[in-house]
Parts: sequence; C-alpha cells; structure tokens
Amino acid sequence: MDTVRTYTKKEASLYLTGMFGQNMIYNIVATGLYFYFQNVICLPAIALGWIFAIARVWDAINDPIMGSIVDKTRSKWGKCRPYLIFSPPIICVITCVAFLNGNYAAAKNAGNQAAMVLIVTWGALSYILWGMSYTVGDIPLWGIISRMSESEKDRAKLISLSRIIASIGAALVVVSIIAVSQAVNGMLGASQNAQKGFIVVGIGMTVVASLLFECAGIGTKERVPVTSQSKTMRESFALMWQCKPFRRILISGILRSPIQLMMIVVMTLFSYYYCEGDLTKAFTDPKRLLIVVIVGGGFFVGQFAAMVLCPMLMKKTSVKTLYNITGLSAIPTALLFVVYLIAPTNLMNIGWVLVDGVLLLFSGAGFGAVNVCQSVMISDCIDYEEYNSGYRPDGIFFSGQSFITKFSAGIASIISAYVYASVGYTDVNISAMNEALANGACFASDYQPYAKAMWFLLSVPPAIGLLISIIPTLKYEITSESHKQMLDELIERHLEIEREQKNK
Repeated sequence: MDTVRTYTKKEASLYLTGMFGQNMIYNIVATGLYFYFQNVICLPAIALGWIFAIARVWDAINDPIMGSIVDKTRSKWGKCRPYLIFSPPIICVITCVAFLNGNYAAAKNAGNQAAMVLIVTWGALSYILWGMSYTVGDIPLWGIISRMSESEKDRAKLISLSRIIASIGAALVVVSIIAVSQAVNGMLGASQNAQKGFIVVGIGMTVVASLLFECAGIGTKERVPVTSQSKTMRESFALMWQCKPFRRILISGILRSPIQLMMIVVMTLFSYYYCEGDLTKAFTDPKRLLIVVIVGGGFFVGQFAAMVLCPMLMKKTSVKTLYNITGLSAIPTALLFVVYLIAPTNLMNIGWVLVDGVLLLFSGAGFGAVNVCQSVMISDCIDYEEYNSGYRPDGIFFSGQSFITKFSAGIASIISAYVYASVGYTDVNISAMNEALANGACFASDYQPYAKAMWFLLSVPPAIGLLISIIPTLKYEITSESHKQMLDELIERHLEIEREQKNK
C-alpha cells in the first residue's frame, strides 16, 4: 500500500550502529566480565553462579516493568527514543565500575576474609546495577522497530539485519576482549592473571561501544502513532500471559534456557582447551589459529548464514515453520559431546577439528535462526494484540524478549555453577591451574575433569533445550495470511487516528 510509512536508509544505518554498540556492551559483560570474574579474579563457582542468576532473574522481573513504563511514555520524541538517548552514558559508567574489583584468589591465599567479602559484594552489586541500567536501554531498542515502520517486510528486514549486526558486535567482543586483555597485560608487565589488562581493555571497549549505542536514539524516528490508551502495570503483566501466541513464545524461550550456556562457556573452553589459558597463543601459533578459526568460525558462519537467509525463507514458508525447524539443531549440538567422549585429548587433530567445525556450523545455524524468528514473532504478536484489543504493547511485548534472554542466562549460570563446582573448577583451583599452564601443563590431558565439564555444558543442556522448546509453538496461532490481513486493517486504523489528531 502506498500509505505505508517506514524508515529511511539513514535511520536504518544509525539504528544498526546503535544495535552494534549495544551488543558490544552486552558481550563485554556476558562474555568478558564473566570470564574476568571466573578466571581472572577467581570468584567461587557457586557464588559466581548465584550472582549472575539472581541478577538475571531480577532483571527478568524488571523487564516487563520497563516495558510497561515505555508503553505509558508520551514525549515529543515518542515512546522509545527518550530512553535510547539518555541510557547509554549511565550504562557506560556502571559497566566500567564492574571491572574495578579486587582479586579473590589473592585475598583468599592471604587469608583476608574482609577483602574476600568485599570483592564478592562488589561483583554482585555492580552486576545487578548493570543489569537494571541495561534494561532501560534494551527494551526500547527492540521495541522501537515496530514503531519505525508499518511494513511487515521492512520490519522483518530490520530485525534480521539487527540480529546480524548484533552478532557481529558480539563476535568482535567474544574474539577480542580476552585475547587483547591478555596481550595488554603482557605489555604492562603485569601478573599472569591479566587483571590490569582486562580493566584497561574492558573500560576502553565500553566507552567506544556506548558512543555507538547513542546513535540509535539520535538517528531514529517513530512513525506509528501513539494512542491515548494505556494500561496499569498489573494489566501489562496480565497481557503478556493472556495473549495466546505471545504466551507460547515466552514458554518456548524459557524451555530453551540452557542454550545460553554456549555463550557463557565458549570462550573459557577455547581459551583453555585450544590455547592453554592464553588466547594470544592463537595469534603466534599458526596451528592454534587455524583451529580457532575453523571451530569458532563454524558456529559464527552458521549463525550469520541463518540470519541472512531467514527473511528470504520467510517469503517461502511461515515464520512458525522456520522457528520449529530450529529444534533439529539439537542433533549436531549434542554430537559435540559425543565427539569429545571419543577423543577427549585429541580434539586438536585436524580431523576432529573439522568434525567439530561442521557440527558447530549447523548448531550455529539453529542459534541464529531462532533469534530472528523469535523477534519477528514478537513483532507479529504486537500487531495481533492491537488488532484484537486496540492496544499496541510495543514495550511490554519486546520486554518479553529481554525477559527470555535474561531469565535463561540466570538458569544457565546456576547450571554451570554446580557443574563446575562438582569438578572443583573454582577460585584458588583456577588460580593454581593458570600457574601450572603457564609453566607447561596441558589442559586437555592434565585437567580432563575440567575439560569434560566444559564440553558437557557447551552441548548436552543446550541440545535438550533446543529440542523441547518447539513443543509450545507447534500450535502457534498467527499465520502468514492472517497477519497480512491484520496489517492491512491496522494501517487504515493508524491513518484514521492521525486524521482525528490533526482535526482536534
């Protein structure tokens, strides 16, 4: 329809720049800070697991609250943009503060109980505050997509591009933050645990990422008109459960929680199994570099390929069908652990490297496709609710996406904490292992229980989550045909609302 309003190329570019920066920040914390807490300042495994779990669950509860606040917001910039303009500087400061902590292993070795308590408390409070501030920017960042355009095609395109850009931002951090921090630590002549390097690199990357994030608020425009209708906090929470298709997405996302273990464990596994605890070895040893490129690249190539292909595939089949097909990626994900059991100390042989690379390629494809499909389905649910009730819950429904991610991360943190604790991978043991590896020990053979725990966490729980997560969405209500019919009528309603507002 000629009357469909949508974003310009410049707006899309600035929005995607902001998305890139925001996901850099997320992974500076999700990957970098987690590695820093676990393997650099060596917090106890159980304490670390509960810190991340409690913070994530608290964040998950905050997400619908923030979504409701967004939906009630009325400003000259719209519903979402005010938060995108003002939240990045706050997130930046709190992220930087989280890295300015002491060393738990050193305090424990010195018998300094007060310092140990302070370090754990600092880690907990800084991480909880980070999560709360991040929520203020995250919900509006995704919610604004459904307000930038009335075109289903343009929304799906921007969501797909957003997922790709977000993954590139994540990959940049995942690949660089640990290796660069260790390299900078060496340049500073600091101790083996890389703490000073992490502080310098973590803060530097956070500042750059926050400046990029700001572009999303500065460069976008909301086009879907804001109605006068609003709901209370309680009504907003109830709406998330009362909308049947949205409820299915929520349940599916919670069942898929263990997939977050892949992001939590991957860099620890790569750092230790393939590089003996020092990722800079991948840049000085051609064989290690080739292995990391094949194995790590397999997952990211599969992820990016799925994200690129999803919008094209959605023209041929329904988003529901694509979403449910992702359950098949449970098979290659589970096979990663089978391969480890077959050759626990030989996975650096090129044959096994290629096998793992192929398995991670298909596993990554499932990971990428499910992210795109979930976002598109949530956007469709917003249209579904507006069509049926006249109320457009952009903020509250996209808070569900953040709720799923954070609640899932909390569950994954608890799983990893108890698995690691069961094999003794915690605080001073990690510090002693780092020293032994620096003196020539071999992680794959000398620390097999640790390696087995990491390969297990990377594969078995995520595979189970992927498989059972499609059960709720097998009867997902919104079809391609029904959604097109809804959109056509909604566009006419939006035009009528604008005419009424102009005539007042």
